[in-house]
Amino acid sequence: MSDRAQGTHDAVVPLGDRRALAVQRRSRIRAAAAFTVLSFLLAAFAAHADAAKPVEVKLRTITTAREAHDLSSEDAARGYPVHLRAVITYYDWRSAKKRKGMTVHDSSGSVFLRLVEGFADPLSPGTLLDVRGVSARGEFAPVVDHPQLSVIGHPGLPVEAHHPSLTRMMIGAEDGQWVEVEGIVRSVTDYGYYAMLQLAMADGTLAVKVIKDGNYNAAGLVDAKIRLRGNSQPIFDVSRKHMIGVRIECPGFSQAGVLEATLQDPFTLPIVPISELLQWDMAPLLAHRAHARGRVTLQWPGTTICIRDASQGICAHTTQQTPVSEGEMIDIAGFAEAEGNAAVLTDAIYSPAGNTPAQPVLAERVNEEQLLLGKHESQLVQIDGELISRDPASSDTTLLLAAGKRSFTAVLPEKLGGPEIKKWQNGSVLRITGICSVQNDAQKTGVGTAEIPPRTFKILMRSPADVIVIQKASWWTPAHMVVLLALALCGTLVALAWVMVLRRRIRESEERFRHLAQHDTLTGLATRLVLEDRLAVALESAKPRQTGLALLMLDIDHFKQINDTLGHHAGDEVLRVTASRMVETVRKSDTVARMGGDEFVVLLPELGDAGMAASFAEKIVAALSQPVVFGGHEVKVTVSVGVCAVDAGMLDEEELLKNADDALYRAKEQGRNRFEVYAPATVS
Repeated sequence: MSDRAQGTHDAVVPLGDRRALAVQRRSRIRAAAAFTVLSFLLAAFAAHADAAKPVEVKLRTITTAREAHDLSSEDAARGYPVHLRAVITYYDWRSAKKRKGMTVHDSSGSVFLRLVEGFADPLSPGTLLDVRGVSARGEFAPVVDHPQLSVIGHPGLPVEAHHPSLTRMMIGAEDGQWVEVEGIVRSVTDYGYYAMLQLAMADGTLAVKVIKDGNYNAAGLVDAKIRLRGNSQPIFDVSRKHMIGVRIECPGFSQAGVLEATLQDPFTLPIVPISELLQWDMAPLLAHRAHARGRVTLQWPGTTICIRDASQGICAHTTQQTPVSEGEMIDIAGFAEAEGNAAVLTDAIYSPAGNTPAQPVLAERVNEEQLLLGKHESQLVQIDGELISRDPASSDTTLLLAAGKRSFTAVLPEKLGGPEIKKWQNGSVLRITGICSVQNDAQKTGVGTAEIPPRTFKILMRSPADVIVIQKASWWTPAHMVVLLALALCGTLVALAWVMVLRRRIRESEERFRHLAQHDTLTGLATRLVLEDRLAVALESAKPRQTGLALLMLDIDHFKQINDTLGHHAGDEVLRVTASRMVETVRKSDTVARMGGDEFVVLLPELGDAGMAASFAEKIVAALSQPVVFGGHEVKVTVSVGVCAVDAGMLDEEELLKNADDALYRAKEQGRNRFEVYAPATVS
């Protein structure tokens, strides 16, 4: 049909039909568009749903100990499957319930296996195992968790080992690894089935735990240079979740070889004059024990013994308790070190020097200024002082005396005391004989000059006979003064003037006694007496104000160990620094008191909210966990804190102190270096 014909044909279509056709075409177009949009939306939704589905990635199997150990903490927590063959290098099955694991080693390195509860099979080091488990986070580094173990054979312990420095082990770089170290054995302590060695390496002293076996010979190890293999393991603070030290765990003395044998009798070494122990010519020999000879000037059995030769005196730390007589000539062998500005011998042993008869060592009469010059360190001296008070919290007899403008302490161990000590009255003038020990200001040591500034001194007494009362306590008291004043009113003006002079002197003496009695001489903190007064006032004040109050009781963790290992000088410095840090942490309105020894109490008045009290305790724990610098070394210090907060009028003084003490006990039970808030439901 032609175009013209077509046009003619369209022209004859009725108008209504043409409109209907147009509507139909538009409807079909809309339907097609809607279908297209709907299809697009459905496709997009399906794509989004697919993207939201988790992608399951199969974790690869780890086949070497080094790879399992070196995972990041995040990757270790993903639970990688682990399958390896490794030799047991350390497993203390007798303490498996506590340790709950073993260390294994393959050609790549070592890793710790965390065993399931109750596993305590006596597998021996050197056993080859087939290990199947999963990776997991450990206390310090990644471990293999819940391993399934199959014994393959017994090839023995690895011969090859790393040779790291102590510094590298201390920073955790050799965590868990099989290492070889060498050094000189300073001491051996027997703990039944294992022994602890203190090994002096080139860059410091390292603790070594060794399982005892047929090769154990403690007497032949001290002062010997040895080489041993074991696993470098971190000493971990569980409460703060960080490493605080390192030690070696050795599977047996078969892994310890003697490089230089110790002398069977150290007293055959040449005798060194005490004055030369820490001088240049002795420096190459200081790694080993030195031999000195002198007459005994003091013995505290099991802790300290002091001697004097023709040059000067020295004190030694020893666990030996063999009794000796004062003035007896003895040989003593130990490791020479500096403690403050004094030479000391550590890990010492002693023996009578032949049949030389005992001769008394005479004490030198001195005053307080002479002692602070330091020239009488470790020597027997005699000094007069006025008895101000004594420390009732100390198990030892600790006297506080005043001499001139200085105060000092005199100490006598509890086991050396006697009934005489109760007769010494405050205000009496005493003549004290004993060994001088100068405490230096460690914070200022080496600042500006090479001299060590003295801080104070104390006298180490040998027996109650070292105290002579040369003047009894004064009769003058305020009550007596009233009577005397009444009589003096009837006298002459001269007598009245004389009475006024005496009254002024007594007031000055009372003020001096009061200040010394209210402030701890070592730390400068308030005493127990002051705390009890302020606590009573705070409780009474809290009732009308409805404010409440809180009490924090704390002590230093393992403080005795600091004294035993580093000496009383270090212990005194730790107490002073701890006191200073506590005062800086609390408010000016709060009271920080030393109760005695290493125990302190903080009174927080107008603070009955337990949460705020806990916040103060948390700040104190953090502030006191910083190391204390002493003698060029960092002394690690932590504290345990008990917190008790009460509303106004709820508790009396005695119960408040008891509750804080209960919370402190719980903090120690929970691992120390922490605080616990008292709550009746949590106290066992």
